[in-house]
Amino acid sequence: MAVEVLLPKIGLTMQEGTIDEWLVPTGAPVAEGEALLRLATDKVDVDVEAEAGGLFHPVVPAGTTVPAGALIGWLLAEGEQPPGDAGAPAQATAAVTGTSAAVPSVERLRSSPNARRVAAAADVDLTVVRGTGPGGRIVSEDVEEHLAALAVPLPPGGSASSPLVRKLAKERGIDLSGVNGTGPGGRIRRADLEAVAPVSEPASAPARSGQVIPLTGMRGTIARRMHASLQEMAQLTHGYEVRMDAVVSLRDRLKEEWADSDLPVPSINDFLLKAAALALREHPLLNATVREDGIHLLDEIHLGFAVAVPGGLMVPVIEDAAELPLTGIAGRTRALAEAARAGRISPAQLEGATFTVTSLGGYGVDFFTPVINPGNVAILGVGRLRDGVEWADDRPLRTRVLTLSLTFDHRAVDGAPAAEYLRTLGELLSRPLRLLV
Repeated sequence: MAVEVLLPKIGLTMQEGTIDEWLVPTGAPVAEGEALLRLATDKVDVDVEAEAGGLFHPVVPAGTTVPAGALIGWLLAEGEQPPGDAGAPAQATAAVTGTSAAVPSVERLRSSPNARRVAAAADVDLTVVRGTGPGGRIVSEDVEEHLAALAVPLPPGGSASSPLVRKLAKERGIDLSGVNGTGPGGRIRRADLEAVAPVSEPASAPARSGQVIPLTGMRGTIARRMHASLQEMAQLTHGYEVRMDAVVSLRDRLKEEWADSDLPVPSINDFLLKAAALALREHPLLNATVREDGIHLLDEIHLGFAVAVPGGLMVPVIEDAAELPLTGIAGRTRALAEAARAGRISPAQLEGATFTVTSLGGYGVDFFTPVINPGNVAILGVGRLRDGVEWADDRPLRTRVLTLSLTFDHRAVDGAPAAEYLRTLGELLSRPLRLLV
């Protein structure tokens, strides 16, 4: 009996996805739980597994963008034709004809097609390879790690580096032949790339005059969501300058005292994230959502923070941010930002933000008007840390300041409560020792 393959809905807000790559050839046998396609959404790229076994027959080509829930293929029994088809395509017919034998045991393992190809070329038994993919699935990187550990030469077409390392090297313009690998058998690790070219901002191709950038995938979703946000809300922005002398001083002290420890030294943004979360406790109107029956004040404080990635941005979420110590905030932001930039972040880590913080300080921006993420009623923008001046007895004193940009939905929040929230933020940042716990 033919089984439909539908495009899955990844996360609550996904409307469409792009089939980046079919991982199984047309007509090939697929085992339940085996990776079937690489799906690109507005937030994350993921491997999608088959929900049943059968002979695979796609109905849309790779590169197609379709809505969530759309029919994208069939899993068929031996000799079965897709419903509604007069006959299977020639490629599919030929492939099905040649697959009368039972699926070998290697196929029944949770392993990717590329992992099986590398394993077959190197005569590796996949049952002895530890899988690190979703649900323990074996990926080609696991096979290569296994070969490196045994000091076995890689098969033709293999590489002394993982697919992720090769992808990152391509994005950063690094020639792997000139990189010294520190892994087993001289294998190149991500840390080796960082030693050659540390990353401060995500790499992306520069825009060119005359170029047409399609409004699809992540870019298209951002465009639709931000336009809808401005159409559906009454948004305005307050600018508020805050003193950061105490935060800068405390951070410098922590860098010195924690130099030999494993504790993550909080960044300036980590201090702001913690202060933003604590201030929401006192001003719950900013931690809310507007629904048809009214303004719902939310119990949980889940803080989203914007991370720039090639082609757009992602907003990972720190759950229960007000309950975490500052070191916990720092650890979460580093791990989530790294996962977002490497394309390893899960859909669950991008869902559920009740308030968002976004910073353009690293780009030299002082003030801007961030757009509220749909479902929230406010977003906090953070400008650059800069020198300020304060007068004391006719003497100028150098200070450290930055400007906060709070955009709020006037349907839910008036100007005065929004200003009070910013004032509370400034008070918390003036006494940052309270932010440590």
